[in-house]
Amino acid sequence: MVSTRRANVGIVWVSTPGDYATFNSNHTPDGTVPMPAERVSMRRVREILRLKYECGATERAIARSIGIARSTVALTVERAAAAKLSWPLPATLTERVLEAMLYASAGALQGLRRKAEPDWTHVHRELRRPGVTLMLLWEEYRASEPGGYSYSRWCELYRAWEGRLSPTMRQSHPAGERMFVDYAGQTVELIDGRSGEIRQAQIFVAVMGASSYTYAEASWTQSLPDWIGSHVRALAFMGGVPAQLVPDNPKVGVDRANWYEPGLNRTYLELATHYRTAILPTRPRKPRDKAKVEVGVLVVERWILARLRNRRFFSLAELNQAIAELVADLNTRPMRRLGVSRRDLFLELDSPALKPLPDEPFEYAEWRVRRVGLDYHVDIDGHYYSVPHRLIREQLDARITAHTIELFRKGERVAVHLRGTGRGRHTTVPEHMPSSHRRYAEWTIERILRDAGAIGPSAAKLAALILETRPHPEQGYRACLGILRLARQYGVDRLEAACDRGLDIGARSYGSIQSILKHGLDRRPPPQPTAQRQLLLDHPNIRGPRYYH
Repeated sequence: MVSTRRANVGIVWVSTPGDYATFNSNHTPDGTVPMPAERVSMRRVREILRLKYECGATERAIARSIGIARSTVALTVERAAAAKLSWPLPATLTERVLEAMLYASAGALQGLRRKAEPDWTHVHRELRRPGVTLMLLWEEYRASEPGGYSYSRWCELYRAWEGRLSPTMRQSHPAGERMFVDYAGQTVELIDGRSGEIRQAQIFVAVMGASSYTYAEASWTQSLPDWIGSHVRALAFMGGVPAQLVPDNPKVGVDRANWYEPGLNRTYLELATHYRTAILPTRPRKPRDKAKVEVGVLVVERWILARLRNRRFFSLAELNQAIAELVADLNTRPMRRLGVSRRDLFLELDSPALKPLPDEPFEYAEWRVRRVGLDYHVDIDGHYYSVPHRLIREQLDARITAHTIELFRKGERVAVHLRGTGRGRHTTVPEHMPSSHRRYAEWTIERILRDAGAIGPSAAKLAALILETRPHPEQGYRACLGILRLARQYGVDRLEAACDRGLDIGARSYGSIQSILKHGLDRRPPPQPTAQRQLLLDHPNIRGPRYYH
């Protein structure tokens, strides 16, 4: 974060490289601050309002959680108030309408007024005198500046100035406010009982801020599914939801790939929404921000993993059972300096302050960006799902769970499917594919057949068979286009010979034609049919020995 102080006006400007909202350095003639040059995305606006009104987070906490400037958070809340929006937002409110409501009266907001910056060096020096308080100094400031800052804002600005004097900061953890999460540096060996392979299990640790109540479990990886699953089980172990989750800026939970909109992973953000909590990542390379979980990890490594060092485990369930027994012993063991156990402190402090768990645990969902193909389908793990034909070539957001596939365009769901099985297969809703679709696509059946005919009669016949044998001809577009593009790599003559051989052996797919070309089968003479081979059933799914000659 970079800050610049303007001495002539006394306003501190703060900007972050990844923030959408950037400010000009000049003021307007009437003394107001210009509005942001760019707009915050509507998905971020919803998260700001949710954290503000549902979770009760401060503007500073919201800014750190989302990864934008605090001034941007404040302006967004002002815009929402000016638009008379209340939380929760109506379910029917689309992103387009929300954007129009927030920015329709962009010129109406007056921004912040110019105010002289107090001499914080003098304030800091005066506070060292006996009996001098911030309230007394503020009253003296307002006597000389009647239109100056309010007391709360004045104190906030002083604390910000004071924070730059020293990098150290004392942390206080109110009851039920924060749960710190991280992975231990040590791993545990697991032995595969069948193959004898040794794998390293990762250790997830969660610690409550006020009581140091600790949870630990083993998972195979630190990937997103294991990261989310560990959070769900940790919250169930706590029996409630804290106001904030504090991770250690892991790559799996904090998305750093997008320079223009850095922030939380979308699945991780969904988990926070489901549990009505906020995620507040620690600052990079700032160990004091995560001192609680660092100590918790150290305790887990010394009191749990060290005790398991001589044991051999053959399954993840067996390891987690052993960890759970030692975690229970750790939480009931009296702490040396306090004389009470973590569990006793948890029941006294954290537990009464936690929010109740939702009725259903969070279901893991992965988000991916997909572009709609010429056949109105999107490819997800090799299976193709249809969307309305008008969305050809559009970029969609796919929400993938274990049972469903949901497709969104700019926040609006345009299609939903049960998750299909089988690579190369299609899940199609007939309403998505009207007969008038051809005027929306560059490629048509006639063009595909015309281009295949330019290669040769065998290629044209094979393309026609592929289009005829599909429930919808459009589902054969991908296979035909792939076959035609093989001419770039292998040439027209070889592709025609491969299509001829494919017709002979009953091949009807792009993969089969590519295999023929890759192994040079198109250059070999076709085998002579025998009486026994002529008795075989002629079916496209039965290749027979001719395919392998």
